Amino acid sequence: MQALVSSSRRAPAALRASRAFSGSALRAQAMPTEKQPMPKEFKIYRWVKPRRACEEADLQTYTLDLNQCGPMVLDALIKIKNEIDPTLTFRRSCREGICGSCAMNINGQNTLACLCRIDRDTSKDSKIYPLPHSRSAILLSTHFLNPCAVYIVKDLVPDLTYFYKQYKSIQPYLQNDNPPEKGEFLQSPEDRRKLDGLYECILCACCSTSCPSYWWNQDQYLGPATLMQAYRWLADSRDSYGPQRKEKLQNEMSVFRCHTIFNCARTCPKGLNPAAAIAKIKLELATD
Repeated sequence: MQALVSSSRRAPAALRASRAFSGSALRAQAMPTEKQPMPKEFKIYRWVKPRRACEEADLQTYTLDLNQCGPMVLDALIKIKNEIDPTLTFRRSCREGICGSCAMNINGQNTLACLCRIDRDTSKDSKIYPLPHSRSAILLSTHFLNPCAVYIVKDLVPDLTYFYKQYKSIQPYLQNDNPPEKGEFLQSPEDRRKLDGLYECILCACCSTSCPSYWWNQDQYLGPATLMQAYRWLADSRDSYGPQRKEKLQNEMSVFRCHTIFNCARTCPKGLNPAAAIAKIKLELATD
């Protein structure tokens, strides 16, 4: 009996020793291997202070270790601003591709910085510009500037004032003079499905600023983003102002300046198709 008791007392000590050995072995196996640095150059458009007329703004180069940075371009911009250059200016908010704030031109394509992955090829630099045809006001004399053009506020921040004025012009809200006596406006599942691919637009302006027709006719052509939202209300069965909405679009420039180049559909970071919505507006106006 005494031998049995002593052996039972020794058991926990032996168990603890085996556990300690096992734990140390696991810790040794879990030690992270040191990663080699992955330096990546980011060339970013900088416009800070006025320069002489027709003098181009600078592309400033920053180098980051990709192993010490998040996977998205917005992560790189935030890291640069926090750790290297606090004067770098850009818009951001949700980081989830919902707000549209961080729209910019990355390696030649309009997209959202929060949804665009960094190219891991360190032999190539990444070039980041504001949305195209966003010119800094110092490039030409202010007396000759198009008042409707999109200009740079600072660095990667474009002035989208006129873009939002165009959006406001289509009255992007439900209009119906005959509300239901009780409850809300009802809509069939079939009518509701007609709005899919339209209401998801976040007004980031990637499509409009990639459209050549919009570049040269911003003062009259509404552009892909605004027109897709115009069709969103034309297609809504709950809205009763369809004829009035069409009447505002029935001219040579507002809609028909679209030449179906499809830049808008190719660049949309949400995978929407503004060109299809514009084609449906044209069809309704032509057959009205």
